[in-house]
Order: sequence, then structure tokens, then C-alpha cells
Amino acid sequence: MSKKIIEDRVEFTKDMMDYTILAPNMLEIHFSLLINIFGQYGYKTELLTNDGRAVVDEGLKYVHNDTCYPALLVIGQLIDALNSGKYNPDKTALLITQSGGGCRASNYIHLLRKALKKAGYPQVPVISLNLSGLEKNSGFKIRLSMALKMLSAVIYGDLIMLLKNQVEPYEVNEGDAAKLTQKWIDDLSAEMQKGKGYSFFEIKKNLPKITESFSKIPLKNITKTKVGVVGEIYVKYSPLANNHLEEFLFGQDCEVMVPGLLGFINFKVDNRLEDIKLYGGNPFKKIAMRFAMWYLSKVEKNLIDAAGAYGSFNVPAPYAHIKEICTKIIGPGCKMGEGWLLTAEMMELIESGYGNIVCAQPFGCLPNHIVGKGMIRKLKEMYPQSNIVPIDYDPGATKVNQENRIKLMLAIAKENAGCTGSCSCCSMNHQ
Repeated sequence: MSKKIIEDRVEFTKDMMDYTILAPNMLEIHFSLLINIFGQYGYKTELLTNDGRAVVDEGLKYVHNDTCYPALLVIGQLIDALNSGKYNPDKTALLITQSGGGCRASNYIHLLRKALKKAGYPQVPVISLNLSGLEKNSGFKIRLSMALKMLSAVIYGDLIMLLKNQVEPYEVNEGDAAKLTQKWIDDLSAEMQKGKGYSFFEIKKNLPKITESFSKIPLKNITKTKVGVVGEIYVKYSPLANNHLEEFLFGQDCEVMVPGLLGFINFKVDNRLEDIKLYGGNPFKKIAMRFAMWYLSKVEKNLIDAAGAYGSFNVPAPYAHIKEICTKIIGPGCKMGEGWLLTAEMMELIESGYGNIVCAQPFGCLPNHIVGKGMIRKLKEMYPQSNIVPIDYDPGATKVNQENRIKLMLAIAKENAGCTGSCSCCSMNHQ
């Protein structure tokens, strides 16, 4: 079969529907739902799980260490999978997301294609998963129903992740939360396969059911150290990138809170409105983005209401609130990479009782060093009992050093837990 070459790239065409599409892993719950949704539209997609130093070393062959650690890992994971012999390169395609912003992440796809040529796989097509019209492939179309299902996967994934993280450290029967998580992934995927479960009202109906099921898991009445995790989106979520940070914290007797993906989607849509406000723009785009923000705020409210419907789960703050509190120290025009959202997530975590925070960032990621590490002193002034440790992740950083720095943060957390609780931040941590 001849490959269609457009703009110096191999296009994924309609006659490639029998190809296996490989996708890098980041959020296991969310991406498992997304992979199942792609399968419903005829795309045979597989979520990669290859891990370890071999992936890093493979990435180092094709991506300069100064470029971006997430790019190195994503490209390394994809090429390592092609090298494994498990997949036929002539019947395999790769899938990668593009946000369309000014961050180097928008260039991953070009780095990947360059790496594929060097690695001897120039025939492998790369599919750009984006909603910004950056690239199009005749064989991969995001229809309206598919887009709505993908959004529902984010909403369901956020709630399941939120509940699982609050239940798993305390469960009486080890594995209950993991089993229930898989059950919901299977049940929701099956429901969407039948053309249900992704409309606004069906999502609103399903979300409280998820919360109710997690609230019935028997829990131990014990105290754990509450830790929040923020950072660059890939390093924050991906176990490959952060050396299985959540597992490590779980093993250190912690309850972990990781902000959901819906907030980042709100942030990206809101950025379009900020651009128009600051620089002007297409009035029709402004109307479309306002409608998108309105719809996202409605589904976000459903998620928040559902999280508080049963049990005593910690409920996330709405996007509008975290944007408002963040304007005290940083402006909405600071939006490169994770932008002001990263600072806002730290503030919201502190106010929610998760004042011990790991800020995971790729070494050399300038936006995250500014809105992450660069904001710690100001946050410390505002919240004296906040306990934030920035951790750099790159090929040269050792896992032992990273974990030792986190252990020091946890030791400080235990000292703080014995304080008088006289200050506002400390009292929030003891709620």
C-alpha cells in the first residue's frame, strides 16, 4: 500500500483502519476510557505500558536532553514499543496530543516524526489528537458524538480518580478501590458502546452513582498525611515521568490529591477568551468559546455536586473560584504551559487541607519554574504552614534523590501536624 505524503508527513488514511494505533500513557483511568471510545469508532488503539530506564535511554537517542523531558519520554516510549518486535511497523500508527499553545509540547509531533526517520521507521504515520485544527488526517475524524464521549471520559475519569485517591489509603479490604475503578471503566465503556452515558443528563445521572459506590467501601478510621501533587501536566500525571510518585506516597502512609484534567481543559478554553480580551480576535470564536465555557461550567457543577452527594469526600473547588483566588498574586495573561493554573492549584490544595505539596516539573521547563517553584515564596507568605517541595525530573535525576527530598517534606509535615493550629493555614490543614 502506498503511503500518502502531505507536508513532509505520512498521513493516516481511511485504508489504514486495520492499523494498530499506539498511544503513550499518562492518566490510566481517563486514557483507558478514551482508548475504549476510539475502539467504538473502529480505531484499534493500544495504551502503552512499557516503562523503566530503557524508555529513557531510547528517548535520549533522538531527543536532546535540553528539549523537554516529557517529549523525551513520550518519544522514547513509542520508539521502544516499535523496537520491541510486538508490532509490525508497516501496520502501526502513533497517536499524540497537541494543545496548540506556545509551549514546546506543541512541537512534540515534529520531534517524533524526526525521531522515527532516524530510528528507521519513516513509514509510520503519526496522528495528531487536537481540537485546534493543527493537523488533519483523512482516516482519523473526531465526530461530534466522539468528542462528547471524550469529554465524558474526562469527567468520569476525574471523579473516579478523586474518589479512588481518597478511599484507597484507608480501605479495609486491600484492592476494593482498584476493583471498583475497573468495574466503572468497563461499565461506562459498555454504556457508551450502546450510544448512552455521554449526554449532559446521562452524565449527571451517572456521577452520583459512582460516588455512592465508592462511599460503600469499608474504611479504617486512621490518620494519613495529606499530600497534593501539581506540576507540568505530563510529569504530574504519568507514572513513567514522575517515577511512580503516587505509589511512593501511598507507600509512605499518605493520602494523595491530584487535581483533575477538567480544570486544565477549562484553562485552555478560557485562554482563548483571554487572548481575545487582550489582543482582539474573531467575534464568532469568542461566541463559541463562551458557549464552551458555559457548558464546561455546567458539567463541572455536576461533578462537584456528585462528589459531595455521599460520604465525606473532599470536593474540588470550581474553576471560577481557583481563577479568582489566583488573581491575588498572578494575572490571567500568564498562561504559557500550565500558566497561572499551576499556582492556583497549589492555592486550592492548601485551602482544601492538602498543604503538603509536591510540585513535579521537568528540568528546564521555564513556564513551570516560574509558576511553580517561582511562586513558592509568595505562597509561603500567604499560607505560613504550607509545605511545598519542587522536584525536578530529567534523565540525570536519580530516583533516590527525588524520594529523599519528598521524605524530608513529609518529615516537616509530621512536625507541622503537632503545631497549635493558631494560624488560618494550619487550622485548614487540621480540618
